[in-house]
Formats: sequence, C-alpha cells, structure tokens
Amino acid sequence: MSTNRTQHPTGTQRDADGYGQELARIGHHQHEAPAPDSPSAQPSSQEDPAPVLDAAAVLAAAERFPWALAAPQARHWPDGEFLDVALSAVRPEEHQGYTERLVAFVEQHRARLEELLRGYGPGSTPASHGRYALIGQPETLVILERMESVPFLLHGLWEMAYEEVFLRDLEFAWGSRTRLSR
Repeated sequence: MSTNRTQHPTGTQRDADGYGQELARIGHHQHEAPAPDSPSAQPSSQEDPAPVLDAAAVLAAAERFPWALAAPQARHWPDGEFLDVALSAVRPEEHQGYTERLVAFVEQHRARLEELLRGYGPGSTPASHGRYALIGQPETLVILERMESVPFLLHGLWEMAYEEVFLRDLEFAWGSRTRLSR
C-alpha cells in the first residue's frame, strides 16, 4: 500500500523532511561554494545576507550561567570544542538574535539545567564511569537548545562530525521530547 507523505505529514514527518532539506542545503553550500568574484557569490541587492553568528559571543553568553556549568578545571574539553557543530544547526534565519534566544532558553530551563549538572555532570556517579562528558561544557547549552528546536538537523550534523554516544548520553540525561537515538 502506497501512501502520499505530502498530503498529511505528521509533525515528525515535517521535521524529518525539513531536516533533510536543511542538510542538503548545508552540504550543497559546503561542497559547491562559488568563486568569490562570481556574480552568484555576491549577495543580491534584494536579499540581505543572514548575519554571521559570532561564536565567541555565543560562548560568552553561555558562560554567564555558572549554575549550569562545571568549573573550568572539571570540564573534559576546552570550551567551544563542540560549538561548531551546534552552531551549524542554527539556521540562517535564526542567526539574528540567537544569543538572546539562547539566554532565554537557559533562563527558562534553569531548574532542569541545575538538575542535569548535579545528576550527570563532573563528579557525579554516572560521569565517574566515563559517560555524560558533554554535561557542564558551555557549548552544551547551545546543543540542548538546538536539541529542543531542531533535533533532526542537529543529529544529522552531529553524525557527520562526532561519535553519536556523546549526543545520545546528553539526550538521555536531558530527557529530550524527541528521541533520535536508535
């Protein structure tokens, strides 16, 4: 029996379709960048290019929430190690105002983030077994925000760059509403 997915897509199907389109867009831009002096490389006067995300500003915003972060000496990686993948999941139309969006997300989920750090962060029993290494890192706040906003896109980009176990552990500890792990 054949069904037409485009007639009545479920929320998950719409998310998955959007994720596939976004991955294709990112892959297309990474592999086929036009020459800098070609006409297609120059933004048209009708289109405003998306503002560039300032990774340092996003990381600095994340650092303003010490109650959600492990002490610097207890962190597993240098700050920002996973930030590139997390920020690549921020779509161009979301670039403007993203730092403010992250701050709002962190403030909205304060109790949940504090519990996450206590239960799974450095020094916790689960972390002592070598798991949950992302918890307590400043870029984890961006990863969690993206996990809530665009889970399929984040997962697809993550798979291309890092071991899935890091994201799966974080997803389990956070209690993500959309389970992406198999």
